[in-house]
Amino acid sequence: MKRALVLGLGLAAAGCAPALREPPPLSTLATRPAGVGVPDVLAAADAAWARRPDVPSVRSAEALYLNIAQSDSDDVEALVGAVRAKAWLVEHESDSKKREELAVSAVQTAQWCLKRRPDSAACEYWLAIAVGLQAREIRATADDGLKKMVASLDRAIAADAAYDRAGPERILALVLVRAPGWPLGPGDPDLAVEHARKAVALAADFPPNVLALGEALAAVKEKPAAREAYLRARSLAQAQQGAGDPDAPEWIAQADQALTKLKP
Repeated sequence: MKRALVLGLGLAAAGCAPALREPPPLSTLATRPAGVGVPDVLAAADAAWARRPDVPSVRSAEALYLNIAQSDSDDVEALVGAVRAKAWLVEHESDSKKREELAVSAVQTAQWCLKRRPDSAACEYWLAIAVGLQAREIRATADDGLKKMVASLDRAIAADAAYDRAGPERILALVLVRAPGWPLGPGDPDLAVEHARKAVALAADFPPNVLALGEALAAVKEKPAAREAYLRARSLAQAQQGAGDPDAPEWIAQADQALTKLKP
């Protein structure tokens, strides 16, 4: 998987609503009907996902992945694809109500993933991302959501820290750097630096890992090192853009924004 979602967590304890509830049937979770008569649904879903940032294509991918998951009661990969697409759509939706609905649906789809494969690093990882998005969009779930995120990411790291180019380590670093600290939350910038360094050690050429390290270093006031990390991330993203990665422009924009913030 190429894309690594950077969660805008900026959270404070804001309520006590549970982050997880019993999910509804999979048949209710698609945001649009899947294509009819598609000869190779998985290939069509992957092709639609590859056309991002085209939003209608990502919506088609989400529906097609869920179509596969409904047809095969043992499938996990299509559920992962559906959560990934929903998470991307949350980040590219301007309507707050639709973002809420997508975030909740992403959580529910990830829960189905874990029902089918309780020991899956991928399912734990995407549940953590989905819960984080839900916490951001529905602040009443933030308190419980942060606890669930950290627990899911810890399990994902134990199962496969290298999944999604060190995704569990990367996202845990972002949670620790953006969440409030004790007693309101798990925030710990120093620990965030440790996890970000682990992510970079596992996948040094993946721009989001280096962006996460830059953010963690900035949080502990190591501005020169943070600037170096952001410049490195930008350079890596530019190379990825040249290779045709559809997510590279967003990584470049994130690096530019971060570098601007670092200016005196």
